[in-house]
Parts: sequence; structure tokens; C-alpha cells
Amino acid sequence: MDISDIAANDYVEVDAEQRLGKVRSLFERENPKGVIVTEAGAYDGVITERQLIQSHIGDDTRVAAMVTDAPKVSRTEDVRETARMLVEGGTKIAPVFEAGSLWGVITEDAILDAVLANLDALDVRDIYTEHVVTVDEDDSMGRVINLLREHGISRLPVVDDAGLLSGIVTRYDIVDFVVRDTEKTTVGDRSGEIERLLDLPVSDEMTSPVKTASFDDSVRDAVDDMLAHDYSGVIVTPDDDERAVGGILTKTDVLRALSYTEEEHLDVQITNIDLLDTLSRQEVRERIENVVAKYGDMDVHHAHVRLSKHKEKLRGTPLIQSQIRLRTNKGQIAGTGEGYGADNSFHVALDKLERNVLELKGIEHDEEYEGQLLRKLNDL
Repeated sequence: MDISDIAANDYVEVDAEQRLGKVRSLFERENPKGVIVTEAGAYDGVITERQLIQSHIGDDTRVAAMVTDAPKVSRTEDVRETARMLVEGGTKIAPVFEAGSLWGVITEDAILDAVLANLDALDVRDIYTEHVVTVDEDDSMGRVINLLREHGISRLPVVDDAGLLSGIVTRYDIVDFVVRDTEKTTVGDRSGEIERLLDLPVSDEMTSPVKTASFDDSVRDAVDDMLAHDYSGVIVTPDDDERAVGGILTKTDVLRALSYTEEEHLDVQITNIDLLDTLSRQEVRERIENVVAKYGDMDVHHAHVRLSKHKEKLRGTPLIQSQIRLRTNKGQIAGTGEGYGADNSFHVALDKLERNVLELKGIEHDEEYEGQLLRKLNDL
């Protein structure tokens, strides 16, 4: 199946010479998945909602200062390959070209809607993300914004004093928040006092109640809810406790699952692949395969590497965070590390992953030994 029938010829477009304030207004008014930027009528790049939240650039700045690349897709590109390109490009929208000219756009929603009927074969537990970053109800909005930037995520579950789910705050929820003045003057008895908006508790801005899915729900039902309510993801909870945060399922998780391939070698997806610099996809795959080979009983279904760039630099080399996650027949195994340059950060993350793999191997051996010992005791 290709994208010729699901790509859209209508899209939100802005000229590179326009003010950034216009783009913010477009997101607030039309809520697009992304905005196509053109210069002198030719395609120049895209701007996403995530960029706006991660940026401190003022409204009077030209759009050209924030434009970024997105994978260029042929109008007849395969759906699975397009899904992979969106995941690895870290974007929800990509320009579609026909005969060398910009024809339209393809969005993650269009892909998911087209394959919805095929998602019954998967349960949420098969593809959800287990480890979730959360915030407390009394955490400040400043902390929320920093966490969204630091982890490159779109939503944060909010938990109460008992660690149970009480709300959620998303990039969409705070777009209006971050473009307000960072200070406001109060009135009444506190007239003249400056109250910093960034110090407001997240409980003032979060959405509640929260849409959830259980481990045994079908991915089709979960995606159907996301598309119907324009959610980017849902919180995953155990069947016996709808307020316990067990994980999260996002549209990106589903796209990633959609693009799984039956390859002879390990299937590896890389988000923000442009940050790899000196590393190649083949080197990344081979290094992960070498770690996995140390545990012969482990079957790896899929590997995902996510790269995130921080503003900090050392002699011009940016600080990079690498996250490696394996989906295996033994469950999910992950490793995270930071370093200056992708090679260094990936090495640190891979070392952590290897330790976690070997730890799992040791635990299983201990359990096997314990079982043997108990059987011997029972024989006595």
C-alpha cells in the first residue's frame, strides 16, 4: 500500500520571511500537525509544535530562523517506509513531492487512519512504552516545560501524593501558556505584586480526568480513541487499577510497530538520525547485535535508538543523550547515556544496556538455580 490516496493536497503554509508570531497564531487557531515553510514559493522546511515549545525565540523573529528539515516523501512511497521516515525524522508531518515539486503533505494521523483495521492483531502490551516520566501535582509549570524539552516528549502524567494518576499535561495544553508573558501583575489586596507564571503548579493547567487504555486493549481501539479525540497518546494502566501509571502508548509507538520489518539483521529505528554524525546505521545495528549475542536465549524483536541534543557544547560538540530500547522475548530492556557527540553518548548508553542485559541473564540463572535447589529439597 502506498500513500497516494492518503496524502493531502491542502496544508498550512507560511513564508520564511513572516514573523514567528504568525506561526504561533496558526497553531493556536488551526492546530495543524506542522506548518510547511516556503521561500520564494519553493519548499524550505517545516515547523512543528514541539519546536515552538522548545524555543525561546521571540515573536518578531523571522520564520526562517526556526525552520527544520523533514523527510521528503514521494507521493507513491510505501506506507510502512513512510511511517519509518516520520519516526526517524521525529516529526508528525512530511512534505510529499510529485515530479520534483511539492504536492502536499502526509501526516501520522492519515497513516494511522488508513491502517486502523489492521491494528486488531496487536494488544497495547505489545508495543507500549514502559518507562514514563511523571510530575507531581505541586510541581511548577517551569519544571513541566523543562522536562518536555529535556526528554523530547509530548505529554506528562500528573500524579498525586500516593503516586496515582490525577491528570495529564501536554504540549498542546501549554502552547498558550508558553506564549503568554512570563510575568503578570495581580490586583486587589496584592496589587503591584509580580507573580511568575512559571511558578504556577501543574494542577492549575493539567487536564483531568485522563484517557487511559489497559494492557489487554487492542491497539486498534486505543488508536481509534486517539484519532477521535485528537490525542497524541494515552496512559496505560493495569486492568485492576485505572489510576496506576503502567506506561504510555503514543501514535509514534504505533507507527514504529507498523514499520517493523522481517529483516535478516536486527531491525533498528533511529529517531533524530541526523544527529548520528560519525556513526552509521550499520555500526549502530552491529554494536547492539554484539551486546545481544552475549545472551543466547534472547530474541530481539526490535531496537529503537533515540538521540536528543542539548544546548550545552564542548569545543563546538553538542551534548547528546542516547536512549536504546529493545523489545525482546524477555520483556523490554533499555540503556541511556549522555556524552559530547553521538558516538560518545551511544557508547555510554550501550554500556548501560549491556549491564542491564547481563543483569537479566544473572537473575534468570539465579532463579533457575533456586528452582533446582527447591526440587532437590523436595526430593529429600
